[in-house]
Amino acid sequence: MLVKWIRCTVVDRRGFERGQRKWAGLPGEPGFRGQGGGWSRGRPDVAHVFAFWESRAFYDSFMARSHDRLASAQVGTFKDAQVRLFDYRFDVKTGFEPRFTDADLLRVALCRVHEERAEHYVLMQEKVWNPAMAGSPGMIRGLFGEAPGDGYNEYLVLSMWLSAAEHGKYRTERVERLALRAQTEADIAALTGDIVQMEPSWTV
Repeated sequence: MLVKWIRCTVVDRRGFERGQRKWAGLPGEPGFRGQGGGWSRGRPDVAHVFAFWESRAFYDSFMARSHDRLASAQVGTFKDAQVRLFDYRFDVKTGFEPRFTDADLLRVALCRVHEERAEHYVLMQEKVWNPAMAGSPGMIRGLFGEAPGDGYNEYLVLSMWLSAAEHGKYRTERVERLALRAQTEADIAALTGDIVQMEPSWTV
C-alpha cells in the first residue's frame, strides 16, 4: 500500500474546504483505498491530508489522468504544499485500514534516521514503540511507512486516536521512558510531526 501525505498552509479556508469536498469523486478510481485529514491543532492554518492507494502503479495512473481535474477546485486556496509518499511497512497495533470515521485525532511523525542506524530504528519501532502504542486504550490503529528510494531514510508513523485526552495520557506516561529504552536519540537525525484534528467532511 502507498501512503500520500499532503501538508499545506491554507490562505482561503472556506474555498479550501469547499474544494476538499470535490475529492468525493475518488472512490471510483482504480486502486484507491481511502482519504482523510483535518487541521493542525498547533497551527490552525495548516491542513493535513492522507491518501491511501493499493500500489504506486495505481497512484501514478491516477496522477496522470484524473488528479488535476479534482485538484482544480482548490487552486489558490493554499500555499507551501509539501507532498510525501511512503510505502506501507507494517501496522501499529493490528489490522490497519484507511478508515477515519471512528478517529477524532491523528498523530503524524516524520523521522529522518541516520543511515547506519536505520535497521536498529525499524527494529525498535516493532519491539518497543509498537507494543506501547498498541497497549494504549485510546489508540485505534496506525501504520509505519518508509519513504521509497535510496538515501532518504525517512519514516512515517501515523496513529489514530479516540480523543486528545487519550493521546495526552499516552504521551505523559510513556514517551520519555520508551525513548531511553529504544535509544531513539542515537537513531534519529530529525523529527517533525503534528497533531491533527480530524475533519469528518474530508473523509472519502
